[in-house]
Amino acid sequence: MLSKIPTISDKRLAVRVKPAAERALKDGHPWLFEEAITKLSGDGRSGDLAVIFDRKKRFLAVGLYDPDSSIRVRVLQHSQSAVINQDWLQAKIEAAARLRAPLPAARTTAYRLVHGENDGLPGLVIDRYDNTYVIKLYTAAWVVHLRAALAALTAVANPYRVVLRLSRGAVRQKTNLHGLQNGAILQGVPLDGPVRFMENGLIFEADVARGQKTGFFLDQRENRARVEELAKDKSVLNVFAYTGGFSLYAARGGAKSVLSLDSSHPALNAAVRNFDLNPALSPVRHPMLKGDAFEKLAELRENGRSYDMIIIDPPSFAKSRAEVDGALAAYARLVRLGLGVLEPGGTFVMASCSSRVATDDFFSLVYRTAREEKRALREIERTAHPLDHPIGFKEGTYLKCLFAIAS
Repeated sequence: MLSKIPTISDKRLAVRVKPAAERALKDGHPWLFEEAITKLSGDGRSGDLAVIFDRKKRFLAVGLYDPDSSIRVRVLQHSQSAVINQDWLQAKIEAAARLRAPLPAARTTAYRLVHGENDGLPGLVIDRYDNTYVIKLYTAAWVVHLRAALAALTAVANPYRVVLRLSRGAVRQKTNLHGLQNGAILQGVPLDGPVRFMENGLIFEADVARGQKTGFFLDQRENRARVEELAKDKSVLNVFAYTGGFSLYAARGGAKSVLSLDSSHPALNAAVRNFDLNPALSPVRHPMLKGDAFEKLAELRENGRSYDMIIIDPPSFAKSRAEVDGALAAYARLVRLGLGVLEPGGTFVMASCSSRVATDDFFSLVYRTAREEKRALREIERTAHPLDHPIGFKEGTYLKCLFAIAS
């Protein structure tokens, strides 16, 4: 499969940029946008290395050229020139692995090894699921560098299997994929169903070839652990439950019951299997409810149902700036609906994974909506990114979560 990928071009594109972009690059920003380029030395192919110079023709940065994206160059190296090859990639992955070293290896075998721009490899994510690793590309510019990236990963982690995932944007760049497909096995034996892994001692499965993200929402690990600490003797409703991550933690924390609500039948089936993988949780009632979250929350209220804890972890409602107002309206609606089925004194957990929605705007909206519903919130904690999802630039911030007690 990798044999169809062309070798890396020796060609280097010389790029000149506007003053504002020059300042941003000097500050370490990982993106150069198309409109910021004032001069390009020639036509570049996807994955060509682009060398960016300042107005005095001094080296600024080098990165991957992507002619099909508004992010025209994804910067790999700032300030000092470097040879971008397997050794360079291996050094980056080794540095990322050192950052994750504090994770409890005996009880957690799944985490994000490389977090794209925030680990100095923009457009490239590597997630670990036990001895299976998933490389996800957010730009086809990485394709011609895949052999080097795979060799570097092998040198650092010695994976049993490596699976390729492609973002929607990358999938659209068919010409530059050279036959690669989403879910392809880059190394190791074919998949035989979901991959099992451990997180804080709980066993989960993940569909790494077709599941959301790379199969599991690894970024919520620490928030799931907080839910476990707060769930004792509570009836819990987990909205947008996906494969039951929060639900299993609540059950292990001593919840009386856990209802998992999601619109996906396959996801809920996976949640059932995840409970089955952890027989110690079997005494806890854990029914599944399929349907639209907004509709089902309204139905539960109409039917007089209420819970001691509600967890609302919706998908990203704003993938572009134009969608922010709609996202905020959706969050407000969810707060109202969630509080409508939450017992007085109940625990309210609300998350957002949209980088387009500013952190302060999100928390302000939650509190304002709660006041409008005559439900005061007493904050327990606000959380952000876990250790394996570091933040290296402003636009990389996306995850925020509120834990509160509602009057």
